[in-house]
Amino acid sequence: MIKKLVGQMLAAQILSALTVSLCLLIDNLMIGRFLGEGALSAYGLAGPVLLIIGAIGSMLCAGAQVACGKSLGRGDKLETDVGYSSSVALAAALSLVFTLLVALLRVPLARLLGAKDPVLLADTSSYMAGFVIGAPASMGALILVPFLQMAGQGNLLIAAVLGMTVADVALDWLNVVVFHGGMFGMGLASALSYYVAVVIGGSYFLSKNCVFTFSTGNIRWRKIRELVAGGIPTVVGMASTVVLIFAVNKLLLDLGGKAAVAAYAVITSVCNGANCISTGMGGVALTLSGVLYNEEDRAGLSDLLGLIARWAVVLGVAAMALLMLFASPLATLFIPEAGESQVMATAGLRMFALGLIPCCLSNGLRNCYQGTGRVRLMEAISVMANAVVPTLAAFALGRLTGLKGVWLYFAAGETLTLLGILGYVWLKKGGVTWRAEDILLLRDNFGVPERDRLEAILRDMDGVMDYSRAASEFCVAHGGSARLAGHLALCVEEMGGNIAIHGFGADGKNQLAMRLQVKDRRWTLRFRDDCMAFDPISHVGQGDDGSLGIRLAMRMADEARYTYSMNLNNLTLVLRDAA
Repeated sequence: MIKKLVGQMLAAQILSALTVSLCLLIDNLMIGRFLGEGALSAYGLAGPVLLIIGAIGSMLCAGAQVACGKSLGRGDKLETDVGYSSSVALAAALSLVFTLLVALLRVPLARLLGAKDPVLLADTSSYMAGFVIGAPASMGALILVPFLQMAGQGNLLIAAVLGMTVADVALDWLNVVVFHGGMFGMGLASALSYYVAVVIGGSYFLSKNCVFTFSTGNIRWRKIRELVAGGIPTVVGMASTVVLIFAVNKLLLDLGGKAAVAAYAVITSVCNGANCISTGMGGVALTLSGVLYNEEDRAGLSDLLGLIARWAVVLGVAAMALLMLFASPLATLFIPEAGESQVMATAGLRMFALGLIPCCLSNGLRNCYQGTGRVRLMEAISVMANAVVPTLAAFALGRLTGLKGVWLYFAAGETLTLLGILGYVWLKKGGVTWRAEDILLLRDNFGVPERDRLEAILRDMDGVMDYSRAASEFCVAHGGSARLAGHLALCVEEMGGNIAIHGFGADGKNQLAMRLQVKDRRWTLRFRDDCMAFDPISHVGQGDDGSLGIRLAMRMADEARYTYSMNLNNLTLVLRDAA
């Protein structure tokens, strides 16, 4: 079922990663074609400020994934609602403060970023002034992403991204052809398109079908601290990228002037779009690893890392091939006039493409580390990958070989970072190992050993009955009483049978993932299915005669938890042996 879930989430997660980079890509294209190379240089210099907006939104997005992944893993809906309410409130507050600061300080910021020429200074500050109006919507769009994913609203997420894209293209065109608003108008067009995305994606949270409940009473300081703590590794990585772009822009101004900065603006915009693959990969890894880690699912985590690695190679190779093949047309699309900038952009795109495969691999791996609680390691990897190694590579190669060497900074940084991660793992494990659980650095006592768990994928009622008998035998073999064995078998038969009879479709595509495990004399049954949403705990309270079997199973359980997330019903029953 993890394989199916990763496949379902990946496309939506990659598209959702485009919420920031796509508008920047469109602005870059329109500016380059209609406003000229000077305006394109101004856009490139404004890049760090734009990335800070994305960094704050990504911090909150990652914090929500970590915090709510924990509560979903425990089946705690109330705590998930606390995370949702606190995330929305924090995003609103931070975005308003950031908007006000940038609006007031845009001219000093433009000077700090290197815009000393009067025209360049005016264009840079004007673009920031227009773009920052959309900061609340930009951060809001990012914070809605994990909750739409958890609610299984991937199609709505895609619709929001598409709506934003269409709006940005239309508004940019109107700015250039009708309103002649210059760089301020280009920034404002992006700002308004983010609001379109929020309206489309946010419509779910106002519907009666929304699985999350917002309440001002659910806004808790402890949860806000948890969200910030969970998102710090992501913001460290994004902040490192801001430092990198700032440093590379300075280097390029020294080596090649405004033409080199304009080429770099094209390279970063196109490659930020390509990097949405690695960003999406990381988002899937972070969400699922958090849930699986809090379920202490060692086998599930190993399977997840294997799937992430395979997808990283497949999608990384595809993106690299496309970027290599279409580097020249892409550069021409952004910089239509033949010249030095166009040549540099073409060469830079091809060299950048070499780093996409290691980038996808390392990003998936470091998000797994964050999801499994190794926050400091993830932070260290992010700083090395996003700032230290590529910055050193850019300056070293630039000074040795000139501008051509600078464009290799990304490939060098990502490759050396991935090798560094593997070297660290092998050092900790005392030798070369390729086992997923070793690469994840899972504790020896983490989770439940294979001998103490019984797992199966069921597709029909016959499978449920077979698993019911196996659960009874498993219980007796592990020292459980005959009474407990009967209760476990009955819980499987009633709850699993209800899913198979009423939930499974005639096409045979539905699945029920069963897991029974024993740890510290606690017998835990987990039912996970991809049928229509159904909360058996709430159903019992309705007094329906049809729920007698469900009611009986609930009475046998000492604990019962239900959540609906990522298009999956998740029911956990905990039983203890009275003997």
